[in-house]
Amino acid sequence: MSLRSLLVRIFRRPDYQSDVTNFIEGLKREKPDLESQQRAGRALLWDRNIDRDSQREWSAARVAQKPYVYGNEPSAS
Repeated sequence: MSLRSLLVRIFRRPDYQSDVTNFIEGLKREKPDLESQQRAGRALLWDRNIDRDSQREWSAARVAQKPYVYGNEPSAS
């Protein structure tokens, strides 16, 4: 046995898993379909085709916001 392999065995730390990792792995064991549910939820809100024409029309119809929205219109005195 070489000195290097001996030192590696002596100083080898046990495999560490954080509490978060253990929690996630336990959750995946309890609910094997969790990932598919997450993907379905993401598809509802994010994975959509964008209608570029409608988006362009919506942007063109937008009204510009005034620089200071909390003040009243200056009165003509």
